[in-house]
Amino acid sequence: MSATTSPTTPSTRMHGATRLSFPHLVRSEWIKLRSIRSTFWCYAILVLVTIGMAALVGANTNSGGDQMPTDIANGTLVNVNTVGVLLSSLVVGVLGVLIITGEYGTGQVRSTFTADPRRTGVILAKAVILAVTTFVVSAVATWIGVLISLPLLAGNGVEPEIGNPAVFLPILGSSVYLTLLALLAYGIGLLVRSSAGGIAITLGILLVLPVVLSLMAGLMNLEWPVNIMKFLPDQAGSQLFAYSYDGQEASQDDIVLNGWGGFGVLAAEVLVVGALALTVARRRDV
Repeated sequence: MSATTSPTTPSTRMHGATRLSFPHLVRSEWIKLRSIRSTFWCYAILVLVTIGMAALVGANTNSGGDQMPTDIANGTLVNVNTVGVLLSSLVVGVLGVLIITGEYGTGQVRSTFTADPRRTGVILAKAVILAVTTFVVSAVATWIGVLISLPLLAGNGVEPEIGNPAVFLPILGSSVYLTLLALLAYGIGLLVRSSAGGIAITLGILLVLPVVLSLMAGLMNLEWPVNIMKFLPDQAGSQLFAYSYDGQEASQDDIVLNGWGGFGVLAAEVLVVGALALTVARRRDV
């Protein structure tokens, strides 16, 4: 009498063998990220801009001037080490788009989604790698800039309190801002699946839209474009690295965002765009 065995279909074996855990997806995305040439150049530009601007501005701040009061010196240190954020935001915006649209352009996204048919894991893994790498690179570059600018400022009579939370948090906040901006650009790139289109939309939001709203407010004497501007990614996110001077009067505007408010607005925009992009990516063929 022969024993009967339940056959295992090839499709079942293949499904179990090829299904990757989230840590494996993260490791795979990390390998892809560091093997792409554009990633290296974007982060290299980010580091050069951050450190270079801090050294250049720090060396020429209050040159030959009198000793600064501590509060003004603290604000000066923050401003010196966040002056390059505008340029850096453009770099991470381009990087956030390219990290996903590059795979669509080469067709590699088919293999990526084959490894994770549900697509959610690989999309989130790519976002995690982008966020962690951008934050670490930006934070390291920023604090190197701080260490370089401190003696340059001290030589010009600017002696800030580096351990003051009012100084420490805005400097750290600049890296948080760049990280959130990279994730926002990543969501836009996932939505449009085009490098040119994603970069155009991202740079349009950062550069063109604020100018258009500002012109509308000035030419038509309208208040609502100014209020809308405060919720744009660059305006809301800039509150993360803004220094609050002692005795600074509160704005009389209808809408005022502080650091936490700006963080909440920008984080909400990232989540909304990301959730929409994830939903669309899971429903379409590729």
